[in-house]
Amino acid sequence: MTIAFVFPGQGAQTIGMGKALAEAYPVAKAVFDEVDAALGEALSQLIWEGDIETLTLTQNAQPALMATSLAAMRALEAGGVSIDKAAFVAGHSLGEYSALAAAGAISVADTARLLRTRGQAMQSAVPVGEGAMAAILGLDLEAVRAVAEEAAQGEVCQAANDNDPTQVVVSGAKAAVERAAEIAKEKGAKRAVMLPVSAPFHCALMQPAADVMAEALAGVAITSPAVPLIANVRADAVTDPDEIRKLLVEQVTGSVRWRESVQSMAAKGVTEFWEIGAGKALSGMIRKIDRNLTSRQVGTAEDVAAITAG
Repeated sequence: MTIAFVFPGQGAQTIGMGKALAEAYPVAKAVFDEVDAALGEALSQLIWEGDIETLTLTQNAQPALMATSLAAMRALEAGGVSIDKAAFVAGHSLGEYSALAAAGAISVADTARLLRTRGQAMQSAVPVGEGAMAAILGLDLEAVRAVAEEAAQGEVCQAANDNDPTQVVVSGAKAAVERAAEIAKEKGAKRAVMLPVSAPFHCALMQPAADVMAEALAGVAITSPAVPLIANVRADAVTDPDEIRKLLVEQVTGSVRWRESVQSMAAKGVTEFWEIGAGKALSGMIRKIDRNLTSRQVGTAEDVAAITAG
């Protein structure tokens, strides 16, 4: 059995995530403390006792989800399960940063600061209300690309997340995305759902944020990860620090090629995926990508205990 560790993206956040982990494992609590110190604020208090609207703000959700994933990773390590249990690491959008921190390529403190910067930059790249995203259900990537091209009409409209064979997300100017949702339904999509997001992620409108991240990443030490990263924009393995830096910048405007990333890991022999952190969205996608693959969630103290007890 060959395992990959995968790390969730935005949308998985819940109030209280990671709290039981922090109470059960001092090393997990230390991650939240380190993130709080890096950001100069009690983000952990917001995660555990705040309101979901504030936590869901991009600038908060991104470092919060990373902290929860890294807390679970440290708890696993305390129980004797190290990062090299995995053949590969990968993450969905911001989860790529969690994956790199878990694999030792970027420090937890630097990752927290990068994700705060990334969240702020992505939020401010497009005025609120001018961009949108929609999940197209029941059409494959090529069909959705054709829909986006037809809907653009001179505006930005792109396939942003290729999540699984049944779900592709489009992103861009609000009017264009709304047109895409209608066209998709005409072309046979089962549903087209406007997403409750505050900005149009992973499309050309995010170029100002990509510029900010290029500058931020230039000032951060990145080393080779302990295990290879399957990068979002390439759907293939990367270990070179300079290449990782470049791909993290490209990722801001580029598509999240999650379906292809999972297929790439499966082709390299991965049979089981451990979703490290909050939620189980990635596990659901993985099942739809390949029914022969198995997955398990590692996000609670009970999950960690079940693995490390064995």
